[in-house]
Amino acid sequence: MSLEAPWLKDCPEFIELEIAESVASRTETLSTFRELGPPDLCHIIKSPTKVGTTKDSGSYHYVSGVDASSSASIAIYLNELLRSLDLPQGWFTPNAAWKVRSGTYCCYNAFSRLDVRVQVSIPGGVDSYAVDLRGQRHELSSDLWLETYLSAHLRAILYADDPNYKLYGYRKFDPIPKPEDEEKFLAASQHLFHKGWQLGSDPEIQVATPISNHLTTAILKYFGDSGRMSRAANLFEKIAESQRKTSGEKVGCEVDALTAKAYIGMNEETLAIRTLNRALNVSPQSWPLLHVQVDFLRSKGQHQWAVQLARQAVECSPSEFVTWAKLTDCLIDIEDFEGALLTLNSCPMFTYNERDLHRMPTPIKNHFPIQKWVIDSQLIEDDSPKENEADITLLRLPAPSLRGTFARAYELLTRLNNCIGWDDLLKIRSNVFVMEEEYRQHKSDDSTATIITSDNVSAQTQTQASNEVIKQPAIPTIKISSDSDHEREQFKKGGLELHMEDSRGNEGNTTDETVNETSETNDTNQSDNDSRGLSFSDKKLCERWLDNLMLVLYEDLRVLTIYKAERSHFKSQQMQYRKTGTEWEIIGDLCLRMHNKEDAKEAYQRCLDLKFSAKSFIKLLEIFANQGDTQRAFAAAIRLTAYNHRWYNTSVYPNAVSNQLFKIVRTEGVQKLKFMTMSLGNDLPIQSQLSKYWNYIESFKVEGEAF
Repeated sequence: MSLEAPWLKDCPEFIELEIAESVASRTETLSTFRELGPPDLCHIIKSPTKVGTTKDSGSYHYVSGVDASSSASIAIYLNELLRSLDLPQGWFTPNAAWKVRSGTYCCYNAFSRLDVRVQVSIPGGVDSYAVDLRGQRHELSSDLWLETYLSAHLRAILYADDPNYKLYGYRKFDPIPKPEDEEKFLAASQHLFHKGWQLGSDPEIQVATPISNHLTTAILKYFGDSGRMSRAANLFEKIAESQRKTSGEKVGCEVDALTAKAYIGMNEETLAIRTLNRALNVSPQSWPLLHVQVDFLRSKGQHQWAVQLARQAVECSPSEFVTWAKLTDCLIDIEDFEGALLTLNSCPMFTYNERDLHRMPTPIKNHFPIQKWVIDSQLIEDDSPKENEADITLLRLPAPSLRGTFARAYELLTRLNNCIGWDDLLKIRSNVFVMEEEYRQHKSDDSTATIITSDNVSAQTQTQASNEVIKQPAIPTIKISSDSDHEREQFKKGGLELHMEDSRGNEGNTTDETVNETSETNDTNQSDNDSRGLSFSDKKLCERWLDNLMLVLYEDLRVLTIYKAERSHFKSQQMQYRKTGTEWEIIGDLCLRMHNKEDAKEAYQRCLDLKFSAKSFIKLLEIFANQGDTQRAFAAAIRLTAYNHRWYNTSVYPNAVSNQLFKIVRTEGVQKLKFMTMSLGNDLPIQSQLSKYWNYIESFKVEGEAF
């Protein structure tokens, strides 16, 4: 008899050192879950048929998309696993000496903060119960099952293509495979809508509200990405009417912000305007209603009106990051760059909380089987270790590690830089913010005067800022990789200029980047301030986090400038510019951050010439879909479909591939993609997988399914 337990067929597994240690670890960390919770956990115990021959074996994997509406629906999934031992030699061979004794399925209820568990034993039956934060058991009611069902679906929708939620051994199924399942999801969402604020919200929202939470975000994402906002509009209409009857007109008007957004998404702009008009007459100080108007006006090119409404939204909710960020966007639209930088500096920043995940004990072994058709298709290539190497400067770029409000603020800063350039950005920065040298000069001229640089910043705080001892525990300090600390000091004092110096020698051209200090004399600063009407006391104190983001931007621009200069040099010399696949991928990400899509596309394509990169394929798929390049988008979708099945993601929607394919379907129609699928010839497995997208489009009436 084999001493090792057989694996589950086509299912990832982590083998435990001690039986059920994964479930025990999950129980211990229940109190750390803040929002939607971790993915579902499935634990299996395998036993030898002959007692005493060897020990039991415990394994586990992660799951999403399983129907968690009852113990019976979960038991169906467990029973499929219990009968899926990989026994290639038949039942009358030594491998048949193993059997699955029991299985436990854990699903987190984010509404009631309970972990619902279903245990199937063979022989035996099905036992279901809930575990609270203290590890105590509770009976399950129909309301708890409904909350568990909706919690599982929200995780499956929101984390389907979230890059911050990647796990090995994570099986993903369709959360809503049939239209009747969608009706069930809508009914559950309507029933639990008033509890949505308990789930938390996006990192950019400080406090979750009844209309700004994970539930409403998931509904808009699910129906918005598939172009079926009419279903969302109908749902929000019912909820708004119900809220008016139970909680009053004002509460119902808050939901009208979601209804109007859904109307705009389905091109019913007249209905959206009427809904907004009615709601604003009742609740004129609602920033979600104002933001819907702002987005609508920006789409119509009425940027001046949008700025006025964005300012009003800030006045209504000055403690929210999104209101300040929206105003910054609008000010950039009207080219008020100084106002945009000042507004960005005023944004309230929040500490980013990582996704709910729990640490598992280190498994003694893992198993990640590959389906045979994926291997035969040869759509996924093995990577060369050399192509996974990268220069340390590229690996240490700090921008990819930004999260939450800091990532969004950096996106606004890069947009501002893209509009005016680095030099003008530094000039604007010195015009609106107090520079350290300027402060010291002013202090030496009048050491006894009280210097006021901001209405809400005291003189003591300014002195601490000038000496660089301001400490804000909630804001992470971003360390920049540079040649010397002198460059960083020069940046803080007045600004930096980026330029490249090309020197040619006997062996060819070499490119160096130099950073020059562009500090001006005190007389020049004074004359500039006088000409602009900005005296020293009119300037603001730049927040430390914004200074850090400026340094992050400088580092990105420095590396990008070096790359462009080297590329031009090699091109002029008719020489091949060599980099590893990972380096090209990082450069592609860098170009995207700097809003240079063409250079990003070239970098991603060069990356794919050297290695298989799912990230590069996803980025290219999005670029091709937005550009209407159907042929190349379809080719990228084929490779990504095989990659998803390799890593147990069999979900058709929502995921990154279907989101981009639906964009093409809206303009080209589904029939064209069907013919392209048929043209693949005898590659039947990949044809079968692609056909699932087209079947979904026809079953759920996605826009473009009729032609």
